[in-house]
Order: sequence, then structure tokens, then C-alpha cells
Amino acid sequence: MRARTIASLSWGLLASTALATSAFAQTTQPQTTGQSPAPGTNATDVTAPPPASPQARNENVPDQTEIIITATKREENVQNVPINVIALGTRRLDQLNISNFEEYTKQLPSVSFLTTQPGVTTVYMRGVSSAGGTNAEGNHSGPLPQVGTYLDEQPVTTIGGTLDVHIYDIARIESLSGPQGTLYGASSEAGTIRIITNKPELGVTTGRLDVEGNVVAHGNMGGKAEGMINLPIADRIAFRGVAFYQHDAGFIDNIFGSRTYCGDTIYDNSDPPVAIGCVHNGPTVTNAGLEKNNFNDQDIWGGRAALKVDLDDNWTVTPTFMYQKLKANGVFFFDPKLGDLKIDRFRKEVSRDRFWQAALTVQGKIANFDVTYAGAYMDRPTFGISDYADYTDAYDQLYEGVGGLYYYFALHDANGNFVSNPQQFIIGTNHFKKMSHELRFASPADKPFRVIAGAFYQVQKNFIHQDYRIDDLAPELSVNGFPETLWLTQQKRKDKDYALFGEASLDVTPQVTLTAGGRLFKYDNSLIGFFGFGRNPGIGDIFMDVGETRPFTASPPNGAFSSKTGVIQCFTESGQRLSDVLAAGGFSPLLPGVVPGSPCTDLGVFENGTVKPVHAKDHGFTHRLNAQWKPQENLMFYATWSRGFRPGGINRRADVGPYAADFLSNYEIGWKTTFGPFRWNGDVFHEKWRKFQFAFLGANSFTEIHNARDARINGLETDLSFYRGGWTINAAAAYTDAKTKGNICTFAQDTDPNCGSQIDVGGGTIKQDFIAAPSGTRLPITPKFKATATARYSWPAWADVKAHVQGGITYRGSAPSSLRTEIELVGTLEHVNPNVFQGRLRSATLVDLFAGLDWPRWNLEVFGTNIFDKRDDLSRQTACGSCTRALVVPGRPRTIGIRAGVKF
Repeated sequence: MRARTIASLSWGLLASTALATSAFAQTTQPQTTGQSPAPGTNATDVTAPPPASPQARNENVPDQTEIIITATKREENVQNVPINVIALGTRRLDQLNISNFEEYTKQLPSVSFLTTQPGVTTVYMRGVSSAGGTNAEGNHSGPLPQVGTYLDEQPVTTIGGTLDVHIYDIARIESLSGPQGTLYGASSEAGTIRIITNKPELGVTTGRLDVEGNVVAHGNMGGKAEGMINLPIADRIAFRGVAFYQHDAGFIDNIFGSRTYCGDTIYDNSDPPVAIGCVHNGPTVTNAGLEKNNFNDQDIWGGRAALKVDLDDNWTVTPTFMYQKLKANGVFFFDPKLGDLKIDRFRKEVSRDRFWQAALTVQGKIANFDVTYAGAYMDRPTFGISDYADYTDAYDQLYEGVGGLYYYFALHDANGNFVSNPQQFIIGTNHFKKMSHELRFASPADKPFRVIAGAFYQVQKNFIHQDYRIDDLAPELSVNGFPETLWLTQQKRKDKDYALFGEASLDVTPQVTLTAGGRLFKYDNSLIGFFGFGRNPGIGDIFMDVGETRPFTASPPNGAFSSKTGVIQCFTESGQRLSDVLAAGGFSPLLPGVVPGSPCTDLGVFENGTVKPVHAKDHGFTHRLNAQWKPQENLMFYATWSRGFRPGGINRRADVGPYAADFLSNYEIGWKTTFGPFRWNGDVFHEKWRKFQFAFLGANSFTEIHNARDARINGLETDLSFYRGGWTINAAAAYTDAKTKGNICTFAQDTDPNCGSQIDVGGGTIKQDFIAAPSGTRLPITPKFKATATARYSWPAWADVKAHVQGGITYRGSAPSSLRTEIELVGTLEHVNPNVFQGRLRSATLVDLFAGLDWPRWNLEVFGTNIFDKRDDLSRQTACGSCTRALVVPGRPRTIGIRAGVKF
């Protein structure tokens, strides 16, 4: 369905419907069938009281400290769940004006992330991060995520970027810290984030409409329009629909930039002469005509629809569908050396990120057992054009001592002249598809012995296309069949997971409960396709054979003079790689590419006359053991020993082996208390991360993943809330101390005694290994301390109008931007610390203010976020493995706005 059609339907829904506020929508409604509400339908939040109800009028106000969650796959009061959970309910999400990932993670102290732009984000919890200085962990061929993301009952965890689901008409967001490997499985190694939508309500017609306009400091105007409707279709059928449109103003300026590259080569006086430098009299490239202020604006639109069908008093079917599209321009980072929020980019850059998901949840009973089926299919294509001039700049500088870019690379056009613009740019697409199924059974929750058991299956596929281009590059120097393409990645990735899981709880006494759970898992991850440079198809003397008649022997072999990667490593009809055939003095034609659109296949395994995917397979078991003690009502202590895992995978380069699964063991003691209007929860934990997967950009900015050494993580988490009269106070904080155990080296891995010395890296090649991160290095991205607090006061203003003021503050400490404390620049022996040239993530304190009026049907509010306009470093990174220009992704600058809503 085209975007214009989606937008028309969305606005039609908004314009044709009388809509109501979230507070009214989440008030408990009578069930026409007598059935209890579906999970997630009527969760309350620790905020100001809901609109007047019979109980409220009788001064019997419902307990505002009761938050119903489904983190354990049962409906339970959060105070009875023996794990660390922070739940942001509907009213609090509305009051904080939360609509995206960046905004809600401000309220989750245990969550940190690395991002380049919305939708290209890698999430971490409790400091479990091994980022190597660039977003290698978010690479399309990188490791799977460590934090799982769920939309309702369905996993939406994706490779290469967490879905930035638009937050509107959401029942709650649950943040589950620590390994959730028993009930949630792979990629919930460090924790899980669950986004629970409001479900259709039977027999109720209600809705809401909200609009907002805002102005961003250093930028333009933005705004959003959102609406929801709930309609009864029949006695046992209800519909709920949501539509939204949001325009985010840009605030990054693309300023004039100019580059002059090496031209003439400087030689010494030896015979033959040796290049020792260059003169910067080569081509000069500018971005004239591309200068633009506030060029990183974006638009997001979409909708969500759900049906609730009560088949009878015991069985309910809930099909849902969600569509969302993001269109962004420019980039979301700046170069501090060019000025605040300034960057110089040499291409017009755009990105498109669209996804839709169809899901089905069936809930019912067999005898006295609850039965739940949850299935979903998601489709997510992305497209982007990205400037990659930083790579060209870096290599021109690195090879300046041997003549620069034009001497070291063969960047010629079809006429044999140097190309006028050596800068690269990338045309990239990913087409991600995911299907998941889960079936589980739960025994009655009111019995002293309770069991949950089920089976899970999912398959994820990604069709990867990354086209690195140089304008006018000669066809014989390009990837075969792709003129002007210096490097091509054309791959298919498939990740499959199977699991059987179960958890049993026994009330040993009314005060003591023991829980044991386990998960049998199996994964099968595969990768096949092409990556690398092309190969000059001509006949020449590259093998020093004067009478050469074989193709693929001409020089230069490609634009990078490479004979290690790409077509030269493709499989031939003989079953050997082209490099081996040519080196042996023979020739065999190339096999056609297995992946459509590829020249041949160099990533795979030759079997029975064809090339098949490379597989990484394994199986295992994870567990969770828990004891909880309730010495009195509203007081609970618990102890947990749990284990999570992340599947292993495949390195594309033949000289880099596959990497294994890594495991996180968690030892945790916690407490949950409620005293009248006051609630205080917390925990202390110790975690051991075994042979963690370490992803970094190696040679030619090529992603490599290795199993490194271990890490240990100690921490404390706490959250509290208070409600009395017109006051509502919420606060949460986390302290995390995460460090490596053992040296991490570039080539030698694990406990290899050669770590830090000369080592054979294959093929008789000896390289000087070095310690990339010494033992005791702090894990990156996560600050040692992060805290957030919100205070809200409301009071009767006049008649039936209430007024409110609200203030929020978030503090995040500084953190390393890279695990690596030393890297070797390509082409030199120079070792540098990425945390020096790239910079640490700086500490920041953000303040938000709100004030407004609430009528029975209308609401009006003015607000300001990031009032003091602080630069909140979301990420610091570089564009490539040998790049040294720091690129800083900031949080949104000060934003002042006004919003209004209506309900009926």
C-alpha cells in the first residue's frame, strides 16, 4: 500500500471520529460477556487519579500503587513479581509526552543505547555492551541483539536496528532488567523491553484526538497529530484503531566543505624510486549547493488496528495490524570541530524505514488451564543513500606517505584518467522479514503449585544490499556487472530459533515461594552471498606469465588493488575458489551467484556442485531459579540466579572463523515495598558475561566478531513512587560498574598466551598482535550512574477544571564510547585510543517542564523539554575502522511546544 494511501486513511480516521482521552479510555469498563479483561487492557499507573468514578465520589479512591503487568506471562501486580521491572503506564506516557524510543528510555535508568539515527539503534541493559567504537554491533552481518523487544505478545527484535515504534495509546512499557532467557529466550540475554498496546473494549464507544506544535532550538517547527477510536461492532466484537503523523524539525546544519586530495607523488632517489609522500594538488571536491540549515528533518506516519472477538466466555481472538513509515533527510550527527550542530556532507542523503506487522493472539481455557497462542509476521524494508567521504579522507591521509589515495588505489575512469571525485557513497537496502509462533499453557494462578510451559519458533530473514560507489569508476575496476561500484555486499541472512520452555512455582508456605524455570534452545543461523571488490576480467601478466591467456589476470585487478576479497574468492565450476585455480595455473568458469543480483558467490560452502549457506548451529539450556519471601503484606524480598544467552554466528571473511554463543549469568537480590502512598523497589546484582561477542571494524572497515574474554558487572537499581493529594512523584536510578576480565587482543583470542605478541594469523602471515583492551577496562556506552525523577502537582482551578504543573530531570554520567583502548591505523604502525580522538560520552543533565489545564473533555498544555539546551551525547563514533573524525549524535535540543486534546 502506497504511503499516500496510508496517510489518507490515517487522516480519514482522525477526521471522521469523535475521540477521547487516554485516562477515560483506560477506566475499567463493564464486560458484556462477564469475561475478565484481556492481559494489558486496563493496567493502571502510579500517577494522578483517574476521572471521577463511583468509588472516587465515595472517597474510596482505587489504590494508585497497583500496576498490573504481564512480564511473567501472567497478569500480576508488579509488586508481586520477583524481578526488576519498571512499568510506564498510559497516563504517565501521556503526561511525559512520550512518543519514541529516545524519550521513553530517558525514564529507564538501566537502558543505554548506541545510535546513528532513528531506527538504527543498538540497545543495552545493565552495562552489557562491547561496542568497538563504531556501530559494528548494529551491522547487518553483525551479532544478534542482546536486548529483546516485544510488541504485545510478539517479538519484534530485529537485526541492525531496534524498531522505533511510535508511542500512542499504549497501555504500558515494561522494562525487564537482567537475563530473561527462560520465558523470552534468545536476544533477551541482558533484558527485555515490552510495548503493550491498549486492546479493544467491548460495548464501549470512545476515542481521543491530540495535536501538538513545537519549535526546536537551532532548528525549525515540528508537530504531530494522533487519534484513537474504540467501537463496538457486535456484542462480542470490538474494534480499536490508532492513526498518527509526526514531523520532527531538523537541527543539524550542513555547512560548506572542501577536500583536496593527494595528486603528484613524491619519490626518493633510490633505484627504482620508492614513493615517500604526495603533493596535495589532486582534485578538489566541494559540497557547493548542498549547504542547508536544519537538514535532518523527518516524518513518521502510520496506524494500528485491532479486533477483539469473544468466541464464547472462555475464548478470545485478537488480530492486530500495525503500519509505520519513517522518512528522514540528512544525518543526525555533527562534527564538534566544525562547530555546534555543524557537519559537512558531500551527498544528498535520505533514509526510508517502513514496517508492517500482522499479529494474532488467541487466549482461552482447556479445563482449568489458560492457553495462549501468539503469532506474527513482520516485513521491514529500508533504503538509504549515505555519504562515505570520511572513508576516502581517512585513506588518503593514511597512505599519504606512499603517494596518497591516487597512488595506492586504481581510481581510473573508462578513459584511463583519474576520476575527478574519489569520494565514495553508499546505496543501501535491507529487507528484513520475521515470523514467530509461541504456544503456552498456564495452570491456575490461585493454586499453591503453578506451571507455565510452552514452545517457541521464529525465523528471521534479511536480504542485504550495500553498494559502495565512486562516480565514473571504470567498469573493469568495478564489481563485475556493477559499473562504478567499488565494493558490493549482496547477501541473504537467515536466523532460526527453536525452544521449549517452562517455569514452576511452589508456595512452600504462605510467605515463601520457590520458582524454577528452564529453556531448551536450538539455533541455526546461516549466511550466503557476495561481498567485496570486483575482478578485472581482462587478460594480463598479473601472475608474471608473458604468454598469459586466462581471463581475470589483468592488472590492476580492481579499484583497490585487492586480491583477497570479492570475485577473486568466488567459487568456480571446479568447486575451488578462483584465487586457488589461478594460483595453480589453471582456469575454471565462475559459478553464477546464488543470491539474485550478485556477480558470483564468495560466502558459502561448496557441496555437490553448488554453493550452500555457511551455518552456525548450536543448542543448550538456560535456567532461572528464584526464591521470594513475604514476611508481611506489601513487603517482599527475593533472590534470583538466572542465565541468558545470545546465539553465535558467522564471520564473512574466510580467514576469520565463526563465533560462538555468549552467556550472561545473573545473581540478584531485591526488594519490593509498599507503605500507603509510598512504594520503593530495588535490587543489587552481580553478573558474569562469559566469552562475550566482540564486534569491531577491522581491515577495510570490515565487521569482525570474535569471542573475547569475560566481563563482570556489579550494580544497583532502585525506583520509588509517591502519591498523595495532588502530588505524584516518580524516581528511578541505576549504578553500574562493568569491566573486562582478562586482556582482549586483536588477533589472539580467549586465553591464548600469544596475546600481545607476534602471532601467525593464517597463511604464514605473521602480525604483531597488541592488546586492544587490557583487563579491567570499563565496558562502554553505559554510564556508571543514571537517574530520573518526575514530580507533578494538580489542583482544582475553577468549576470542573483542574490545573497541573510538572517537572522532570534526568541525569546520565559520562561513559567510554569504545571498548577498545588501542587500535592500529591501517597503513601505519600508529596505535591510538578511540576514546581520545572519538571522545567519551559526556555527562548531561536534562530538565523538562510542563503546565496545563484539564477540562472533563478537553486538555491544554505548554511544555519545554531540555530547557537548558544541553548537548546530550547519545553516541560518539566514527564512519569507518580507520577514520578518526569524531561524529556525535546529540539528543534533541531545547523544544518548546503546546499541545491540546479532546475526548468524547
